Amino acid sequence: MTERVAWPPPLVGTPAVAVIENAIARQRLSHSVLLHGDDLTMLVQIAQAIADRLLNTPESSAHFTPDSHPDCFDLRPTGKMRQITAENTRELIGKVQVSTHIAPRKVAIIHECDRMNLAAANIFLKTLEEPPAHTTLLLLTTRPYALLPTIRSRVLLFRFPSVGTTTEHVGFPAWLTDYQAWLGRLAAGVTNKRDVADHVFTLYGLVARFDAILEAATSEAWKTEKDKLPADLDDDEQVAIETGLANGIRQALFAGIEHATRAYAVPRLRTSDAAAQSAHTAAITALEHNVGLLRLNLNVATALENFLLSSLRLWAKR
Repeated sequence: MTERVAWPPPLVGTPAVAVIENAIARQRLSHSVLLHGDDLTMLVQIAQAIADRLLNTPESSAHFTPDSHPDCFDLRPTGKMRQITAENTRELIGKVQVSTHIAPRKVAIIHECDRMNLAAANIFLKTLEEPPAHTTLLLLTTRPYALLPTIRSRVLLFRFPSVGTTTEHVGFPAWLTDYQAWLGRLAAGVTNKRDVADHVFTLYGLVARFDAILEAATSEAWKTEKDKLPADLDDDEQVAIETGLANGIRQALFAGIEHATRAYAVPRLRTSDAAAQSAHTAAITALEHNVGLLRLNLNVATALENFLLSSLRLWAKR
């Protein structure tokens, strides 16, 4: 028998995978499954593993990997706006309405399903209400609450926590160390204009380095990911995938900043330092606010600059 598509290594043997494996073996997996978590790449790997087990069975007349299987279909955001349109959704529905070719089931993978516009979401909702026979719909998202509540209520949810680390990006561990050191110098006191100037220069140095790290990490990841993409993807789909990949790396790096801020603050919180507690809470709020603004197309460097300027005011002792 052809070798199975592997589960992501960190998930092997976990309860979630065991439940899914058991449901597939008993032919009891729901017709609509929502896979959500912080790592979109991992969600795609999970969907591929599920699709492989549903499609490549002893009853199948031939075996293919999911990305080339004639009974497996993908729906992705397209264009720079990265939207799933009504037209693309109707096209997918048309594909899953026909009979299978070589497998006992059909599988549709909806990548970043939260990117459906309202018209597409309403069209897709009708399919969830009356699912095609012998079809499994796998919905992937990092933002489940951006979906219509009526869609969420009709799917079986599996959440997969992020198991990766942002420190794998070249230069980022050193960046986090320098960021924490800068916080330490701020908390030690800013007593004169020269101190202020030094801190501001450090701040903009951190912004410039972060931008370079993000660009390098995105470029390297896209080189790897591009080789894995199906050959029949059009330019709009490739642009959407590249943009989504960049957004995922960006979010991971900002999550690293949040963890570094917390790691710096925790020892001070344990000493009942009220000022540190207030600064930490306000800093995380400021970071979350600026990360939220990124979804409104705020420039990354501007968002980080805003956060670090807030940190300068919050942590500096006068």
